[in-house]
Amino acid sequence: MRLLRALIAMLMLPCAAPGGQPFVKLGIEVLQDRHFDLLRGKTVGLITNPTGVDSQLRSTIDILLHAPGVRLVALFGPEHGVRGDAPAGSAIASTTDSRTGLPVYSLYGRTRKPTPEMLQHIDVLVYDMQDIGCRSYTYISTMGLAMEAAAEQAIPFVVLDRPDPLGGVRVEGNIAEAGFTSFVSPYPIPYVYGLTCGELASLLNGEGMLHGAEHCVLTVIPMLGWKRGMLYPQTGLPWVPPSPHIPEATTPLYCIASGILGELGTYSVGVGYTFPFHAYAAGWIDPEKLAEGMADLRLRGVLFRPVTYTPFYGSQEGSAERGVQFYIEEPDSVNLMSLQFLFLQTLHRLYPQRDIFASVDRQHLSSFDAVLGSGAVRKLFSGRMTYGDIRAYLDKDVPRFRQLSRKYYLYP
Repeated sequence: MRLLRALIAMLMLPCAAPGGQPFVKLGIEVLQDRHFDLLRGKTVGLITNPTGVDSQLRSTIDILLHAPGVRLVALFGPEHGVRGDAPAGSAIASTTDSRTGLPVYSLYGRTRKPTPEMLQHIDVLVYDMQDIGCRSYTYISTMGLAMEAAAEQAIPFVVLDRPDPLGGVRVEGNIAEAGFTSFVSPYPIPYVYGLTCGELASLLNGEGMLHGAEHCVLTVIPMLGWKRGMLYPQTGLPWVPPSPHIPEATTPLYCIASGILGELGTYSVGVGYTFPFHAYAAGWIDPEKLAEGMADLRLRGVLFRPVTYTPFYGSQEGSAERGVQFYIEEPDSVNLMSLQFLFLQTLHRLYPQRDIFASVDRQHLSSFDAVLGSGAVRKLFSGRMTYGDIRAYLDKDVPRFRQLSRKYYLYP
């Protein structure tokens, strides 16, 4: 087992082709190799943030600003802003970019969808951002709303493709249900959908999932060299954090494993400390007892250690949090979503006198359901507090979605 773990760890290290170049060529680099053929002679609006870079960390903003025959006239910013300097959830105002002098239209403020006025002088709308392969990550909502706006104004939409950091094989979770769609569950897709942003855009467009079943004139500039089995460290590409709490290329794995739990507000998942999304903790938990309880589950590919830490900021700032830090050693062996529910199951077994949901206010329960895209999961789980009672529900849509999404695959 130790030898297997060592081999997996080696495979997770960044790879590079001879000469130090990454194995994967990004959409922006493929477009550059094509001499910007789709954009030459046109005015361009760019939806991006700090992750919009090539493999040498050159900004897509700068690349298009200096591309021959291309006129970049506007920037559009998602949550955290074009320059990534806004905190999570903070409304952002439209402004002027200090570096380029271009207007920056906020898509995470008073409006989340480009208005006709914003698009008035734009011939092509381009999208280039790294997401994390999770339905609740707001960048895919921004992409879909921008596609709708482009369709309504008859403006072509171009996606410069990037890797899904979770790979293109993993699919987990129920499809978001009617009545539970929101900015964090915008489309009837699973929580983990196993598609690059370009593939997802093609699916949303092709399956009429945009509002009003709109269809835009969509072009995806695919990557070269990416394969579905690749996790991000295997691409050889540098990782630029898409948001402050996703600092490492492996953090998306942990976000899937604890982010839903974090919506309850009563448990710490490491956000506000040095290992965001790597923990399950609360002030009243016995760390040793919990670590033993999690180990008793005999889960393959994940380890737990007892830990006590004090977050530097956030809702648990200054309070000692006690629980476990978890380590995903064999990602292919782990159902990521299950881990947070197995934690709650173990907590209920160790502390049966506590009602795990009783101290959670209505707003946080609503957020929990919104991220899950369903109210049924919490209701099913609340009965006996066992993962086995919700497993079938979480898995029920996976085969059907795999079949549906396969026709939009751009990569083997």
